[in-house]
Amino acid sequence: MSLYVIDDHPLMREAVVMLLRRLRPGINVVELDRIGGIEAAVKQHGVPELICLDLKLPDTTGTSGVHELKNLYPESPLAVLSASPAADAEEQCIEAGADIYIEKSAGASEISSALRALLNADGDFEELTPADNKLSKRQKQLIVMLDRGLSNREIAEELGISEHTVKVHLWRLFRRLGVKSRTQTIHYARIHGLLTS
Repeated sequence: MSLYVIDDHPLMREAVVMLLRRLRPGINVVELDRIGGIEAAVKQHGVPELICLDLKLPDTTGTSGVHELKNLYPESPLAVLSASPAADAEEQCIEAGADIYIEKSAGASEISSALRALLNADGDFEELTPADNKLSKRQKQLIVMLDRGLSNREIAEELGISEHTVKVHLWRLFRRLGVKSRTQTIHYARIHGLLTS
């Protein structure tokens, strides 16, 4: 398994690579400056364990890079790292299949914690065996908070965690329930008796 960083800005790419190497010492990190080289790189280095994608590349327009990568590697977590404010592009990226949207201006520790959470998404913290239909305490909390209509920021404040961590928790919850949005999560929760009201 390898981690892939696709960014046409050499300094930013190197910074993300350094963060990933700190998170996973010894892991293979593959650097690309455009999406065009991904298939050849995957043949050489293996399926991505994580893809970090800059939104604006010479061979992409809008969210085309997100669509392309999710079509090629649907099971690989995809983090969009963008200079654009979240308000401008986050929703479109998530709808296109990105697992998390991180502003480059967030700073190293914030970016690092978001990527760490994505890399550990299949760890013991929340994942359950398919035969076990129970949700973790955190997942149940999230469903109640979504039902209350709380934003990511409000959830983060209430739980004392970062907004990026909230996004990762939601991503895990969506995967666990087989849904793609907050609305679908609440609908699923009501149908399956996960909300008492």
